[in-house]
Amino acid sequence: MESADLIRDSLRRYLRDNNMSLHIYGNHAGLNTGTLSRILKGRVLISFSQLQKITESMNLPEDYFFDAFVEECLKKLSIRRTRPFIWSCAKMGRLECIDRVVFGLLENNMLVEHLFNLAEELFAEKHFKAAAIIYARVSVAERYQHSERLALCRYRLFLCSLGTDIEANLKAAIVFEDYVDRLDVANQLDALKQLINVMMTVHNWSRVDELADEMLRIATIQYDLEPSFQHKPERPLYFYILYAWLIKGTVCEENRDYDSALEYVALYASGETWIREEDEDAKWYVNQFKEWATANTYLYRLWSGTIDALHEYARFLDDHPDEVFIGLTNIVQAANQFDFDIDDILDRFAAFLPFRFQEKKNAHGSYDSTILKEKYAQFLYDLAIYRAKQNLKTEINILLDGFGISIKINSIQNILAHMTLFEQYREWVTPEQKATFKNLTSEVKIDAIKKQLYF
Repeated sequence: MESADLIRDSLRRYLRDNNMSLHIYGNHAGLNTGTLSRILKGRVLISFSQLQKITESMNLPEDYFFDAFVEECLKKLSIRRTRPFIWSCAKMGRLECIDRVVFGLLENNMLVEHLFNLAEELFAEKHFKAAAIIYARVSVAERYQHSERLALCRYRLFLCSLGTDIEANLKAAIVFEDYVDRLDVANQLDALKQLINVMMTVHNWSRVDELADEMLRIATIQYDLEPSFQHKPERPLYFYILYAWLIKGTVCEENRDYDSALEYVALYASGETWIREEDEDAKWYVNQFKEWATANTYLYRLWSGTIDALHEYARFLDDHPDEVFIGLTNIVQAANQFDFDIDDILDRFAAFLPFRFQEKKNAHGSYDSTILKEKYAQFLYDLAIYRAKQNLKTEINILLDGFGISIKINSIQNILAHMTLFEQYREWVTPEQKATFKNLTSEVKIDAIKKQLYF
């Protein structure tokens, strides 16, 4: 930690080394001579705009004095003085400076609301790491208050924590869950959707079902009330009703209750019968859920062992390339379960392999890339089992690809599944494949595996 005097000492040294008077330097730096004199004597604090001019005039890196300026900020606790500094730190990644400044500012409880509002501004501009630091500090300051602001801090921290590490996402979800019902209705709906996504990646289907029930309850009540939101949810209210039905159908699928799953299909396929809105968004959502209803009707017939549904589903995928990945995942699983021959289908969609995952965004939102990556790890595991009937060496290479992806996203269930299957085929593994497996295994987070095994 550097003293704020470093800035003044450095300026005095610069003036001496360059044989410059305050007047000459003031003209050079664009600073008033009187102001410079008072700064050097310590009679006034340095503002951030003055710091920028001093730094630039001395040909130093923009953030050269940032550590020292933290101490300058804390001599007088003021949001107005520190706001531009915090923004600059956020843009330059000087997160440790933000943390020190915010920690000091929170000695004044009157600044809690101002800091929260600043975090919201940073979050809106996608400076998530900087915003997270302030949310965390505000959460501590508010920890004894059962306030909506505390809940919103915890929600933002949850969102900032989400990434490709599935186990880390789960931990963040568990920490946040207790705060959901303290949020306003709009944020509750979006928070429930995020929690559902996380719980789906760890296959906690009972919790997924509970969250979908809560989403359905809230969205149905609000849609009937036709509320005027101060803060709107990310999507129209009717979306959350349709989505809750879709998720509940997925839960039934996972529980192999295909009759109940088809009942939910009928619900989210009939949006046009009750959705009041008639704009382009409403038409898009109605058609999208109808498309998913058609796909899932084929899927549930397929899971019932109906061979005709296999080729009907494949024809559906021909016309809906965006659904190919999910469709092939289901088809390969069904082939393993019912001993279907799907070589022709895999050949037909060979151009889609390997799948490449990017966040697919459109006007109506985005697909969760972590869910897709977790499903791809599952897909490669299932494809390896299917291919083992034809070429064991190919099967093991596919398995190793899936194992690598599982490690990258820290999906414990998939890691364990891939490792177990590899051991079953170890006697047929080549030395090169053994070496690859050993290298990948060294990257596995052993502590997380132990927790999964023993708890």
